[in-house]
Amino acid sequence: MVRILICYASFSGNTQEVAKIMMDKLTLDGHEVSLYRIGSGQIPDPRQYDVMFLGTFTWGKGATPIDVKDFVYELGYKPPNIYVFGTGDTQFGGDQLFCFATVKLAKFYQSTYPPLKIEQSPRGFQEMKVIEWTEGVMKHCQQHLGKLVY
Repeated sequence: MVRILICYASFSGNTQEVAKIMMDKLTLDGHEVSLYRIGSGQIPDPRQYDVMFLGTFTWGKGATPIDVKDFVYELGYKPPNIYVFGTGDTQFGGDQLFCFATVKLAKFYQSTYPPLKIEQSPRGFQEMKVIEWTEGVMKHCQQHLGKLVY
């Protein structure tokens, strides 16, 4: 069993939907999952988990939300094994700025797996995209960390 922390910020509910799809998939696969909405209270200690997922929406034209920036600052360090996901809207900045906050966070944390980018809500085919990405991250973890079993 892998201990997983999913932290996310959500304004419209789209990023929260992604986090819940991930949680359901990971729980179904037998992992211990904790869900934390950024800004909702005491931040869980990432050192108590094997893997951390960080979810954000992209604000304006490629900006990372203030709540997420504050969260990163409050953590005070860069946890290993962090994987980034997010939601965005191509109508603000087109493909170049689509989910750009996820790109910046993945680079900042030196994530070893490409970030997940979802256009607005994770419904329909995008729900499957979330599940496939989550499975891919877990397989990646197993290959690179050895101790994780998927």
